[in-house]
Amino acid sequence: MDDKKILVMGVSGCGKSLIGSALAEALGFQFFDGDDYHPKENVEKMRNGIPLLDEDRIGWLKTLNLILNMENEVVIACSALKPQYRDILRDGNENLTVVYLQGEFETIWRRYQKRNDHFFNGYEMLKSQFATLVEPSVEEDALFIDISCSPEKILENILKKLNEN
Repeated sequence: MDDKKILVMGVSGCGKSLIGSALAEALGFQFFDGDDYHPKENVEKMRNGIPLLDEDRIGWLKTLNLILNMENEVVIACSALKPQYRDILRDGNENLTVVYLQGEFETIWRRYQKRNDHFFNGYEMLKSQFATLVEPSVEEDALFIDISCSPEKILENILKKLNEN
């Protein structure tokens, strides 16, 4: 596989952290969870059910871009909900492979309700993420991965698609 840098993206609760870390382990790459790099102000907003604005995300995305630029073999989990967010991450990483974990609102909401100790707060926040989401375009050449199956099957599907590219 030529691509050494992979972005696992999607709305909160789609499995970015779980799948991203499993993918990194399977490939022998480093894994970074974008949630770990949010500034305190962003975490507080989300904890209080306040959706982030574009301005809130810019510094965070630039930090994640620095990580992508510093690492050779890396998987990073980040919501990357809009093309302009993905463009920031792609800056200097033109061969970045985007893996989009795609799922229905109801599926993700059911899974989200089973999560413990996550700062992302609530139904309205998830609705906001879906409202903000702009799925990758054909030009972005992303791998669309259906998340309705088990995490093991999701990982298997990603690895298969990566090997096909």
